[in-house]
Parts: sequence; C-alpha cells; structure tokens
Amino acid sequence: QVQLVESGGGLVQTGGSLRLSCAASGRTFSPYGMGWSRQTPGKGREFVATISWYGGGTNYADSVKGRFTISGDANKNTVYLQMNSLKPEDTAVYYCNAHDSLGTYWGQGTQVTVSS
Repeated sequence: QVQLVESGGGLVQTGGSLRLSCAASGRTFSPYGMGWSRQTPGKGREFVATISWYGGGTNYADSVKGRFTISGDANKNTVYLQMNSLKPEDTAVYYCNAHDSLGTYWGQGTQVTVSS
C-alpha cells in the first residue's frame, strides 16, 4: 500500500505565496516521478506540474508557468510545489500524485484558497 500525504495548503491573498509538500510512504516504492494536480467544484482534475526522478525533468501547465515551481527529493519520495503570484483562479484542492509500473497513486488533497 502506498500513501501520499500533502500539507501546506491554506488561505492567502492575491499575489501571495504558498508551498505545498507531499511525502510518499508504504511498501517499497520507486516511482518514475511525482506531480500535482488540482480540482475545483464542478470541474475535472487539472494537471499542474510533474517532475521525473529520471533526469529531473519538469513539466508545467501553461496556466502556472513562471509562477509555480516543482521540486523534490527522489530518495525520500517527497515533492514540493512552490506557488508564487497566486491568483483567485488558483483556488482549488491540490492533489499530489506518484506513478510507478503498477499504477498511479493520489493523496487526499489539500485546499488552497486565494482571496481577491
């Protein structure tokens, strides 16, 4: 069983910053990479960012490029999302994910609310 636990969400004003963290634990686990997605009520889950543990490559949604930075520690299976210049449209539940040869795993989510 693999568990992902997010932390760091909260309420912030427009233009502010937050840093999300996610740690994976459980059975021996060697994911290809980890990432973040987000979801708002009535909408599907939206890709935000991902990082590969093989080569360290990163990828971002166009809506967050230049404002969000994903980083992590492959040895600890921990991933972070530094979110700067936050906008009200960034308000969502943010989910951590990880994937290996057996599937994709998700955390329980952490709420991020950006007030205008």
